[in-house]
Amino acid sequence: MTEKRISRWYFGGIASCGAACCTHPLDLLKVHLQTQQEVKMRMTGMALHVVRSDGFFALYNGLSASLFRQMTYSLTRFAIYETVRDKLAGQGPLPFYQKVLLGAFGGFTGGFIGTPADMVNVRMQNDMKLPAELRRNYAHALDGMFRVWREEGLRKLFSGATMASSRGALVTVGQLACYDQAKQLVLSTGFLSDNIFTHFLSSFIAGGCATFLCQPLDVLKTRLMNSKGEYRGVIHCIVETGKLGPLAFYKGFVPAAIRLVPHTILTFVFLEQLRKNFGIKVIA
Repeated sequence: MTEKRISRWYFGGIASCGAACCTHPLDLLKVHLQTQQEVKMRMTGMALHVVRSDGFFALYNGLSASLFRQMTYSLTRFAIYETVRDKLAGQGPLPFYQKVLLGAFGGFTGGFIGTPADMVNVRMQNDMKLPAELRRNYAHALDGMFRVWREEGLRKLFSGATMASSRGALVTVGQLACYDQAKQLVLSTGFLSDNIFTHFLSSFIAGGCATFLCQPLDVLKTRLMNSKGEYRGVIHCIVETGKLGPLAFYKGFVPAAIRLVPHTILTFVFLEQLRKNFGIKVIA
């Protein structure tokens, strides 16, 4: 018999918060690029524009909403995926298709629960692009959620929930299911052990898969959440975005990958360290 450690249900949320603190500026730049009606700036130009206009710390606008999102969206999806996976795994790893189904369910649920925080996050990040008289000026995530509820109604808090939930399902399949499968394949070669390099390599693969799967939905979700009523619904948003050309659905793909791949790597490196040092001991 061998002893191993499994994650506690909240480790995924904590690990995601740690990763978000490191990658938030990249997420902010991604939102700015996606909400351009025309491609006027690339990533470096946008970063310089933000710093020149509002200062270096403007790159961290909306950080409270980003952390709140991780403690709703990511905590939920990790808790569902890892808890159910560990219960079903028994004496061996789950087949890949079961990981995909479980990841899709966990991600869809987490995406819906995290929609209010995600919407406030997008608005806070994009606020500096608006004229001074049109800025919402949310003090923090909870202030933003309260004001949306008071000024626009409860339903508005779940604006873009369909896109957020669908994206959550795809990105969780790309991250969690693909990470588990990549790690399993890497370890099965016998060349690497369960160490930080294995975690890095597996999470790099997972981050690439997640970016490819979720980018079109991420663009639509961002546009819906940041809209001021110009879209009548998801289909109308798809049509209007499509008028800009097929590549409009992959607007901001490079910064999305530059943000999501490091975020995925950091999340799983932090998660594996939490599991190794503070996880629940079990006998296998």
